[in-house]
Amino acid sequence: MAVTVRKTRLTADEYFATSPELPYIELIDGEIVVNQPSLGHNCIALEFVALLREWCRAEPGRGEAGIPADVQLDAYNVYAPDVWWVREDRIPSRDALRIVGPPDLAVEVRSPSTWRYDLGTKKRVYEATGLPELWLVDTQADTVLVYRRSSEKSATFDVELEVGRNEQLTSPLMPGLSIDLAELFDR
Repeated sequence: MAVTVRKTRLTADEYFATSPELPYIELIDGEIVVNQPSLGHNCIALEFVALLREWCRAEPGRGEAGIPADVQLDAYNVYAPDVWWVREDRIPSRDALRIVGPPDLAVEVRSPSTWRYDLGTKKRVYEATGLPELWLVDTQADTVLVYRRSSEKSATFDVELEVGRNEQLTSPLMPGLSIDLAELFDR
């Protein structure tokens, strides 16, 4: 269940200064949103990060993938994507407290209480702040909604795909990565 804590619109600086001691929180358009993901949600996210990390480690220079971490996108939005990936030249230092600016890939796994944010505000902010690729994993439909830019110069997500459970999920950002969605959703 998501809970929105609304008193006043917080800035990212205020959000970090207050350091709420709550797990699973994000700052979405100046509001603190708390979400408790299900075990199934966490299992799917874990599978994605394991597959991405395996791909990263298969060859040098493929960047790094990780689990939720603060990603400061602008003055009013600090997200914690379920899975993130950055190119090699953008890997944050090990002592970094957050990622500033969008990663190269954000993966958001459907939670019933926050799916509306993923499809709405979060998608719009990710797009506006230059995220190259977004995967919205719909665990009810066993599909992945893919939003990407056709080139680095594209101002918006100008490629939209729905990849179904019997298909392979790939990305031009990650040559050689191929995720069998039937296998992923059946775990």
